[in-house]
Amino acid sequence: MAFQESVAVRNARLDAIETAIGTAAILKLFSGAEPANCAAADPAGTLATLNLPSDWLANAAAGAKAKAGSWTGTGSSGGTAASFRIYDSGLAACHMQGTVTATGGGGDMTLDNAVIANGQAITVNSFTITAGNS
Repeated sequence: MAFQESVAVRNARLDAIETAIGTAAILKLFSGAEPANCAAADPAGTLATLNLPSDWLANAAAGAKAKAGSWTGTGSSGGTAASFRIYDSGLAACHMQGTVTATGGGGDMTLDNAVIANGQAITVNSFTITAGNS
């Protein structure tokens, strides 16, 4: 039998993510592939480091939680974004990671343009976390 949760429980679990990571989260984009887990070393090729807005995730609804506010930054190196990691404010711990593509590419996070150049403006177009059995 599959384990089931109410929408209220799923939303509460999702809302706890932003609380655990904090209000000064940092997003890093990499050209290297997503590692096996958050405890593994960073992927190769840091392309950009973005400070996320203080309220960086919307309140969970219907078992999903999407980005809030504008997630923008500037490329620090050139390459094609393949993965991301979200850290706490001190970059002490990776708390979340996934794949990156351009919009329509099917990544866990989508950018306006996944091919990043040094000094290029970067915009995260979409990022949504969906709870199980949603």
